[in-house]
Amino acid sequence: MSEEQQPSPPRREIVTGVPRGARRRPPAHAPARSEISEQTTLGATYVRALMRSQLRAGLGALTVLALVVGALPLVFLLPRAGSSPSVWVVLGVLVYPVMWLIARWYVTRAERNEADFTGLVTDPAEVPGPRPPR
Repeated sequence: MSEEQQPSPPRREIVTGVPRGARRRPPAHAPARSEISEQTTLGATYVRALMRSQLRAGLGALTVLALVVGALPLVFLLPRAGSSPSVWVVLGVLVYPVMWLIARWYVTRAERNEADFTGLVTDPAEVPGPRPPR
């Protein structure tokens, strides 16, 4: 073969566009965060639902606390219970762990409500990954 018939090396092409997988499509619906910031009816419904769930948790904790601690005077009215030193043990020692458990339940429930709301409001494409240590 002569030099004239040898195929030339293929021409190199450089692609400078964004890879297909990295392109972000616009959401099919407006994220809930924009609904809230624009103060639309739907955004107000989201916020009202969060407030209602937080109020329900708070009223539940208050009800349990009122039933437990509020029933103690009724228990102490009994002839045997009112005259013994167990009244002071119950009031001075046993009430506080019960109050702590109720408070712990409330905080856990409130945090779960907020996490559910945040999951509802954030766009799935914007979910942050783990933060690198500083």
